[in-house]
Amino acid sequence: MLILAPSLLAADFKILGDQIRTVAEAGAEYIHIDVMDGAFVPSISFGMPVIASVRECTDKIFDVHMMVEEPGRYIDDMKQAGADLICVHAEACCHLDRTVQQIKEAGLKAGVALNPATPLNVLEYVLDSVDMVLLMSVNPGFGGQKYIPYVTEKIKQLRAMIRERGLKTDIQVDGGVSPANVRELIEAGANVFVAGSAVYKGDAAANTKEFLRIFGEYDK
Repeated sequence: MLILAPSLLAADFKILGDQIRTVAEAGAEYIHIDVMDGAFVPSISFGMPVIASVRECTDKIFDVHMMVEEPGRYIDDMKQAGADLICVHAEACCHLDRTVQQIKEAGLKAGVALNPATPLNVLEYVLDSVDMVLLMSVNPGFGGQKYIPYVTEKIKQLRAMIRERGLKTDIQVDGGVSPANVRELIEAGANVFVAGSAVYKGDAAANTKEFLRIFGEYDK
């Protein structure tokens, strides 16, 4: 199944609830929420109070991408705020397996994110435990960046790893995703797509539907 995850980082914060409802009603299945701490990445973004306050806006999956140092400290708080899926960076976890197990024990879906230059072999011993791998296709911390082309080959290699193990793990791509390149990413093996500017710049409902129209070419 191909899934669109509009990124709230590109939304208009003055009307955040409306922005969430717009893409949800247009058909987006996930709402992608970037949590940044100003340490792992330079920026600071959403925290638990914001997530909790917008949880009532939709029943869509809250896909929380934690760009923070040692995210295991916040798993229970994120669950209480309304997260459904928590994705942590391998580079930010001293004990990655422990953090993945914390997420699973909290009853949530677990994801592991890799920065563009992080090799896939760091997943060797946790791949069987995670529901999703997020491949960053820009360097994390800022929206509106251009897609890094070599990530396409990384998607292909990861999909091959997943198939070899007989898994059904989702592959999410985040960074520079647009209707112009999403077909390439689908064909490489990704199935969950984070889009910020490509959704929220202009008519968010129409942009969401354009992604879904393209997905419909493959979901047959």
